[in-house]
Amino acid sequence: MAIRKELTLVLENKPGAAARVFKGLADDRINILAMQLEHTGLLRLVVDNPLHAAELMRERKIKVDQRDVLYTVMPNDPGALGRAARLLADAGVNVEYLYVTAVEGLEMAAVVIGVPDAMKASAAAGI
Repeated sequence: MAIRKELTLVLENKPGAAARVFKGLADDRINILAMQLEHTGLLRLVVDNPLHAAELMRERKIKVDQRDVLYTVMPNDPGALGRAARLLADAGVNVEYLYVTAVEGLEMAAVVIGVPDAMKASAAAGI
């Protein structure tokens, strides 16, 4: 597992809000690696250039918070997520949230895990 920056934005819950963010990122050639959008407008993003993406959002008057998260790629098979969760649990790490992106038929899936202290969690789990 690696430690990556996650950006969190709060968007208006109306048509086009997310589309404008995605277009802005694409226009600046920023690639989304993983994302989660909730019905409340909370958008979590892991991108390939978080520093530039955060500045872009601020320029567009969108509030953005940043935090370290665990980011890993694991086998896209039954039990893989459970094994990772067990590893963290055995290390005493509380998982606050997680989201996964996978494509059916492909061997690997990307997982983002929000924990209270990503550096400590990574060290405790030996990852």
